[in-house]
Amino acid sequence: MFKSVLILLKYIMGTIISLALLIIILGYLFISLSPQFGGSPTKEDKAEYGKLSYYEEGKFSNLISTDMSMDFVKGLKLLPEFFRDAPERKPDFEIPVNEVDSLDLVMASAKDRLVWFGHSAFLLQLDGKNILIDPMLGKVPSPIPILGNPRYSEQLPIEIEQLPEIDLIIISHDHYDHLDYGSISKLKEKTKKYFVPLGVGAHFKKWGIPDEKIHEFEWWEEKDFEQIEFIFAPARHFSGRGIGDRFATLWGSWIIQNKTRKLYFSGDGGYGPHFKEIGDKYGPFDFAMLECGQYNERWKDIHMSPEETAMAGLDLEAKVGMPIHWGAFTLALHSWTDPVVRVSKKAEELGLPLSIPEIGEFIYLDNIDTRNNPWWEN
Repeated sequence: MFKSVLILLKYIMGTIISLALLIIILGYLFISLSPQFGGSPTKEDKAEYGKLSYYEEGKFSNLISTDMSMDFVKGLKLLPEFFRDAPERKPDFEIPVNEVDSLDLVMASAKDRLVWFGHSAFLLQLDGKNILIDPMLGKVPSPIPILGNPRYSEQLPIEIEQLPEIDLIIISHDHYDHLDYGSISKLKEKTKKYFVPLGVGAHFKKWGIPDEKIHEFEWWEEKDFEQIEFIFAPARHFSGRGIGDRFATLWGSWIIQNKTRKLYFSGDGGYGPHFKEIGDKYGPFDFAMLECGQYNERWKDIHMSPEETAMAGLDLEAKVGMPIHWGAFTLALHSWTDPVVRVSKKAEELGLPLSIPEIGEFIYLDNIDTRNNPWWEN
């Protein structure tokens, strides 16, 4: 009897170990063979990065101490909270999405303007150039769609296929809600150039983008493109698309300026002294697109609270700010309207004008509307 039980236990243990190994092997093959995970910097790339003060032992780092204790295990423990039915975390009505006419986008007389796609994605039309900023235009910001929360709206203001030729795509970092393989694949035949952080070029090369179209930036690097200047500035965040590649590529924010106006795009990141430094070096800004959403006390160092978003606007000397990183996806535990409600209150207290357009609504840079119809209140 005892011998039979022992044999059964060995069989059960063997089966469990075999299943675990099978899952590990399948996971490894999925990450290795699925294109959405992108590529990795070469040894030569890493040797060049090693000359920077913020790169050591194969990893980039933030300029100030940043709590990154939300590891994989802690993330797994939070999963039940994310999947718990919480209606307030997404709209219970069809949010307004303005349709953009493809012909309107190619008008030679078009003024400098932006179109917000929700979250952190924009089309910027500046000096007659079409510039896409963090164009995550897919339905789910995840390499495994069934594990991600889908976009609130079924439709985009304009589908990728209807967009005009794109002169430049700029990327703040390689997280899935900012860099989407599907979107880049659909855009690559109509895109001339890509400005990306150090290391992120490896993803684009893996996806078939020619080397000569890609320029990688370190922090504070400046580059002219068609008489528009782009500066890649620090942010307090991190990077990574797969297992074991956290900090393998750089992250940051963008300053975009021509002869008449200055724009700022924060990408993602926690509050810190870098905003004041950027404001002192390059401000004041006519318009600042500022992260405001997907925050939590557990990861407060890498995502700003709405109150900090307003404070960052002041540090940057922004004439008008716009809360971004909300309005499209649920990636945190707060209600979907919490960012806009709280940042509006704090911005009014601090005297920072805000522009909060509907998705797809044109933001004309000559006359930025700050009257703000509260469309999120249905």
